[in-house]
Amino acid sequence: MRVLVAMSGGVDSSVAAALLRDQGHDVVGATLKLWGGAGDSGCCSVADVEDARRVAQVLGIEHHVFSYTEEFRARVVEPYVRAHAGGRTPNPCIDCNRYVKFDLLAERAQRLGFDALATGHYARIVTRHGAPALGRGVDAAKDQSYVLAYLTSEILDFLALPLGEMHKTEVRARAAAAGLRTWDKPDSQDVCFIESSTGRAGFLGRQLEMTPATIVDRDSGDVLGQVDAAELVTVGQRRHVPSPDGERRYVTRVDLERRRVEVSTLAGALRTRVDLVPSSVSGVGEPLHDGPVWVQVSAHARPQPGHLRLHDDWVVELAAPARPVAPGQTVVFYHHDDPDVVAGAALVALS
Repeated sequence: MRVLVAMSGGVDSSVAAALLRDQGHDVVGATLKLWGGAGDSGCCSVADVEDARRVAQVLGIEHHVFSYTEEFRARVVEPYVRAHAGGRTPNPCIDCNRYVKFDLLAERAQRLGFDALATGHYARIVTRHGAPALGRGVDAAKDQSYVLAYLTSEILDFLALPLGEMHKTEVRARAAAAGLRTWDKPDSQDVCFIESSTGRAGFLGRQLEMTPATIVDRDSGDVLGQVDAAELVTVGQRRHVPSPDGERRYVTRVDLERRRVEVSTLAGALRTRVDLVPSSVSGVGEPLHDGPVWVQVSAHARPQPGHLRLHDDWVVELAAPARPVAPGQTVVFYHHDDPDVVAGAALVALS
């Protein structure tokens, strides 16, 4: 089988390529050039491209660099800026996976005659009701099914995920044994187009005119302070939120139009209802429908039981109160009868 492996320059994709080569496949590596602006964190840096190239040399496979800088800006960076301008907090890595790595790259791989596209994500491709579905990786600490939850059955049918059955410690050990320079390389943790020195504030400050706002205690109506940039405030946030009586406050609403940030105590912030953007609701393999599901609200959150209501309210009701989820974030649903398999995903709506 001829396989195109997306090689980010990290240890995971390096080992994915090595495993597929050792299985006898005709493997070609491809590194994506995505961000053409300033950046000193995340993936896709010049050093990452060099690491991927050197790993490919050791493995004896072809390596190419594909540039998608314009597409990345249009499909990931610009929506990220627009979302913040509208009071939402997006997850750009999910958009990058959905629209670039598993859309444009998969289409290119098919056009070039490859039989499969492979990545180093910690997730599994399983079968549910006769169709490809996305399952959690066996390494619970590294599972990445959350960030891949928008993949379609068509993409899953073309995709290989060699690390889905492995633990991170095993991956690093295999890389070391194979003499791959990435064996001890730290995992990428940051958004590639955000400079660590200036952060999200620096990046968005160059793109948007920030909105000063008043911090108001939702329960008492008291003014607790001011923020210089409401676009940088996230629903659910507790850091940098005033606590006049010593009890922590959490952001419950960001209203850019009224230049107001509402906060409450933890008891007042807890919610059982998450409103969804109807047009964003997507099922994997089969349409989502009303009923019980397992709900995960972030990449590292613990799944919790909930109930989908899509035909009238477009909400998911949580079985137990939880901290509010920021508008623009992705919630991922796992099947009630198979909690390790993704049922679908949706974006959280402004409320």
